Amino acid sequence: MRSEPRVIVVANRLPVTRGRGEDRAWDVSPGGLVTALMPTVRERRGAWVGWPGSAERGIRPFSHEGVSIRPVTLGDAEIRDYYHGFSNRTLWPLYHDAIRTPEFQRHWWRAYLEVNRRFARAAANTARGRDIVWVQDFHLQLVPGMLRELRPDLRIGFFLHIPFPPEELFAWLPWREEILRGLCGADVVGFQTAGDAQNFSRLARRFLDLDGTDTELHVGRRKVRVGAFPISIDFSEFDQIAARPETLARAKEIRKRLGGRKVILCVDRLDYTKGIDLRLATVEQMLDRGELDPARTVLVQVAVPSRETVQEYADLRTTVEQAVGRINGEYSQVGRVAVHYFRRNLSREELVAHYRAADVMMVTPLRDGMNLVAKEFCASRPDLGGVLVLSEFAGASRQLRRALLVNPRDIDGTATTLREALAMRRGDGRQRMAILRMMVRRHDVHVWAHEFLEALA
Repeated sequence: MRSEPRVIVVANRLPVTRGRGEDRAWDVSPGGLVTALMPTVRERRGAWVGWPGSAERGIRPFSHEGVSIRPVTLGDAEIRDYYHGFSNRTLWPLYHDAIRTPEFQRHWWRAYLEVNRRFARAAANTARGRDIVWVQDFHLQLVPGMLRELRPDLRIGFFLHIPFPPEELFAWLPWREEILRGLCGADVVGFQTAGDAQNFSRLARRFLDLDGTDTELHVGRRKVRVGAFPISIDFSEFDQIAARPETLARAKEIRKRLGGRKVILCVDRLDYTKGIDLRLATVEQMLDRGELDPARTVLVQVAVPSRETVQEYADLRTTVEQAVGRINGEYSQVGRVAVHYFRRNLSREELVAHYRAADVMMVTPLRDGMNLVAKEFCASRPDLGGVLVLSEFAGASRQLRRALLVNPRDIDGTATTLREALAMRRGDGRQRMAILRMMVRRHDVHVWAHEFLEALA
């Protein structure tokens, strides 16, 4: 009986990071992708190809917890042009509905091309015959096609973690055919939603003149499957942390420190796609109209620092912090701050304690591939407490239909929904949360990984 093929993950980042101790040992990185794929790679005796996260050179391949680690080194100029430039200033805004105008720089594209070629070579040198190679995300969209040329014997999959734009936006990209051709090198191309998959298929048929349907493309004699594989979280991990006595005690302490008021919680990366500024504008309007009373309700905004060296992100931080200061200056009372703002990353345990302390969770991005915070909140409420207010422009809204859905650009409509969430009867809230938790439990991150690999195999 032949053994299962190995799984080789190719991602922008390695699943491990350098420790800061004297020995600078490698530690497993936090995050959903690593949690999802490391067990599978380990079980299949596979490897992970990725960038260590710095310009450090001379890092040789090594093994970590049964997984072969294959570092791909990048120089300072490549980090600037491939990562900060093309990936984060061209593709990121373009794929998020051009919320910010993308920049199209030819030297960024050249760096993207060269780095993708380096990743493809590393994957080709790592993989053996019959191996499955799973390429991850927008940083490496050329790798499937390049790898197909180098190793036509491999099964190749690609998954995009962010949205894939509609035809009229993707058409802006000067290198649109090259990106589409690169993605069509895969046997399975996966997206967060059916709409994203449909966008890709239609663009490939239009610009590459391919035959096929929304779910299958014909590339020469090959068939490329296209579909939605919505990513998720490790439900049991959050559920178990939420049930710990120390988590309950911390949640109780958080509520006590907030004065026993109703808690509206928001947790986001400090990114312009997350709609933090519009959310604050909604709360400010409600305070101004007397629809929120800071003596009874408090907003807690956790903003995780992101890309702070980029001017647009620095400007967003200034805008958000000015709004928080203005709201607190106008509406806070002695001992009753209207908005608590934290610009930091919380530990997993502290984050779950905040989830358990919240009466309402607001997840209102302007555009998001999935948004796992919404699913984390549901998994962290075994008490069936809390109400989820969710943007209809997050991929999670396709699955979490018992959340209260909003258009975050509609400040009046969002305010109405937030009032509904705060006033919701306990029985109605519990019924909604029970359904939401069932959905996240049944479709956790391990199911996601299994379904994609089954489609690929």
